Amino acid sequence: MSLYDDAVLVLKEYEDQPELRQAYLDHLADHPDGLWKACHAGHLTASALVIDPEGGRVLLTLHRKLRMWLQMGGHCEPGDTTLAAVALREATEESGVSGLSLLPGGPVRLDRHPIPPPCHWHFDVQYAVLAPPGAAHAVSDESLDVRWFPYDEVADVADDSVVRLLESTRARLTE
Repeated sequence: MSLYDDAVLVLKEYEDQPELRQAYLDHLADHPDGLWKACHAGHLTASALVIDPEGGRVLLTLHRKLRMWLQMGGHCEPGDTTLAAVALREATEESGVSGLSLLPGGPVRLDRHPIPPPCHWHFDVQYAVLAPPGAAHAVSDESLDVRWFPYDEVADVADDSVVRLLESTRARLTE
């Protein structure tokens, strides 16, 4: 199965946010290259919130270009085979944490947001990953800092999209 086919399947199986989910599917139908950064109409990305449920905290990155505290994530690459693998790869690369595992159940949220030209939109498919006990992190080239934040401090440092991702992730953890 190609990454494109995986993305379509993942989105079709995702049951929340029906209007936004359909916008993602329409984008892919209209843009067969809609997974790649070169698609100037916008492209899918995959991200993951690194979470330590035992410690009640999340690991965020201070993004080098945007200068915002965000979840880990980024662009699909030619060797990627699934959106979940993209999210896990990006979370591992940007956090420096080894042994991350995807939270079962597929994506936690979708978040479409504008980006500067030449592209126009990121269609972000958001996952959550569980950090192993005692996980050590490191700052990557894409970050100014990487830091653990207690759940109740996330709204003080991050934007609403990260807060919504945390809320959805916490809800998934209690299912």
